[in-house]
This record gives sequence, structure tokens and C-alpha cells, in this order.
Amino acid sequence: MLFRQLEYFVALARERHFARAAAACYVSQPALSEAIRKLERELKVPLVVRGSSFQGLTPEGERLVIWARRILADRDALEDEVTAMRVGLTGELRLGVVPAAATRVALLVDPFCTEHPLVHVRVDAGLRSADIVDRIRRFELDAGLVYTDGIDLTGLEITELYEERHVLVVSAALLPDHGPIGWTDVAALPMCLLHKGMRGRDRVDEAAREHDVAIVPRLETDSVATLLAAVETGRFASIVPAGWFAVTRPPRGTRVLELDGAALRAPVALVRGAGEPAPVLARAFETTARAVPPDRR
Repeated sequence: MLFRQLEYFVALARERHFARAAAACYVSQPALSEAIRKLERELKVPLVVRGSSFQGLTPEGERLVIWARRILADRDALEDEVTAMRVGLTGELRLGVVPAAATRVALLVDPFCTEHPLVHVRVDAGLRSADIVDRIRRFELDAGLVYTDGIDLTGLEITELYEERHVLVVSAALLPDHGPIGWTDVAALPMCLLHKGMRGRDRVDEAAREHDVAIVPRLETDSVATLLAAVETGRFASIVPAGWFAVTRPPRGTRVLELDGAALRAPVALVRGAGEPAPVLARAFETTARAVPPDRR
């Protein structure tokens, strides 16, 4: 059994298409297909359901691809560990981040990159917590910033970072009064919100229901940046994570207001695989995150 065969098998499981998997591995499709056939002969079980095109993995393939991902991840971790012993940390750190933490993650990446200048950091900042956790378990991400409530974190190492809260951002032209604002007032505004099913949106809807209010947004998106750009036009209001303003300013001409609602607060944590020895890059990033002062997290 060769690492190359496992790489081709994992690529096929990810791409669900022979040609795309071959392109991802920079080999011809016949070479990839033959390598996987050899792997099947060595393991003495079928891994792929074949037809005129890729039909999926067999039950045996679905189980064994987990082992293949783990073996490749351990190989990469071993190589990173040995390289770190010789020249310091190198390689690529892959982070998944929920949209609410898309700017705050910079406060962690900055000291990490300063301490480890040879490491390349890749951040996917539009993922849901469940997707991040799933990709960490599939060894496709090294670590992630997620909401910890309502999600299964079994088998993961958890570093609590901060409590996120959501705030109303509204043009001063739409809401010039500086007095208290209630949910009835919010529902009367031309709102823009994240898509339903995204955790930030679910929190807003839950808090509104707590106050017997339903908010019907005129604009929906999967991007907090798009929400704030819409607010800056002066035509919309939105409810966004306050953590977004950790390194950026609120849109010009707007007011940022606290709203009542327990659902608008939620813990955010850094998570990584809990296996030992832990991959050196994920472990180093966790060390950096723990060292950042709480008010900077």
C-alpha cells in the first residue's frame, strides 16, 4: 500500500468524480483509476461503486476512507514535526471560521504569523460551525473558530475564547432618536439579515420570538460584510456580531445599539482534533490563542 494510492482514494471520495479527482492529484484519469484498483486488490475489498461514471463509495469504502484520511494526516503531521525540529514551523495552517469571527480571527493570526514567519495560513471564513467540526474530523482543516452551543464537540480539544454578542447597526437617518430601542422598533426598520439556517440569523429570530416579534428582512445574504455595506447606504438596518468591530469600524453615519435577548449572546471557541500527538501547527496556533489577552480575543 502506497501513500499515493490513499491520496487518490481520498481525492475521489472528496470530488465524487474521477476526472476532477485526477486533476486535483495532477495525474491522468487512467492512472488514478488503476491506482485505486490496485488498492482494492491489496485490501481485498471493493472501495468504489463503478458504472459509466462514479456512483459512490461502497460501504467498505465509506469506512476505509476515514482511515485513509487519518493515515495521510498523521504522515503530514510527522513531516511537519520533523521539519519543525530542524528549521522551525513551516507548512500551511488551515483554519475554518464562522462569519461572526471573520475579522476577530486576525487578532489570533497576527501574533501567530509573527512568531512563525515560515508558516502559510489559509482561512475559510464563511463556514458554519457544524461544517468546520466535520472538516476537522475529516482532517481537511487543522482548527476552527466556532460557536460551541448546540453542536457536538466530542473528540475535539476546546479553547474558550470569548462570548459573542449581537448588536443593532442602523443609520442615524433611519433611527435618529438616542433613547432606548425595543424589538417592536427593530421590526419596523428595513432590515437586512443573514440567510435562515446560519447561526447568526437563527439567534436573531430566536431573540425576536422571545419578545413576540417577527422580523421579515428585505435583504438576505451569507456575508456580514454585505450586511454592513447595505447599512452604510442608509437604507437598511441589521443585527450583526459585535466582534466584527474588533479590528474594523462600524459603517459611517450609523449607531450601534445593544438589544435585549439572551439568544444574542453565545460562546466562541477554538477547536482542533484531540488526538495525541497533536499536529504541530494546530498545537502551535492553540498555544498562541491561549497567550492572547482575553480583551484581545
